[in-house]
Amino acid sequence: MEIVELLASPVHRFEGRPADGPAPAPAGELVTHIRIRSGLGIVGDRYFNHAAHRDASVTLIARESLPDGAGLAQARRNILVAGLRFGDRTLDDLVGSTLTLDSGDGPIRLAVRRRANPCAWMDVSVGPGAFRALRGRGGVRCVPLDDGVLRVGPVSASIGSAVAVP
Repeated sequence: MEIVELLASPVHRFEGRPADGPAPAPAGELVTHIRIRSGLGIVGDRYFNHAAHRDASVTLIARESLPDGAGLAQARRNILVAGLRFGDRTLDDLVGSTLTLDSGDGPIRLAVRRRANPCAWMDVSVGPGAFRALRGRGGVRCVPLDDGVLRVGPVSASIGSAVAVP
């Protein structure tokens, strides 16, 4: 299991109509580590401490869900993981669970609240047909339950029962 990419973007790039294309990516949105704050999200990300996204401030997607060559800059999630399976359960099956990730700086629990459903922008940013192909495989939206750091590289992961989010 590994964290393949991390994204903390200070701007929302997908506004307006998909046919108009996304806004240019700011320098440095793909990073080697992210700092997470409990209940608030990723420091420096566009949704950090944003009331409308507090119940979904950290998003994850599995590399196995994306076509070759696509990554977080196209999928607009925060954490790209690979090899994350729990028996027959994939990342997208973890809604209602607590996912714990540890990339070497201590465990961070994420309450997996709901699926990150794809939108029409996926056909523009990932490629034609991605909107349909990512249905049920678009990742998950989470609430962080701990402060800490996640880094690109090997990661240990476990799942537990849902935890009440304050």
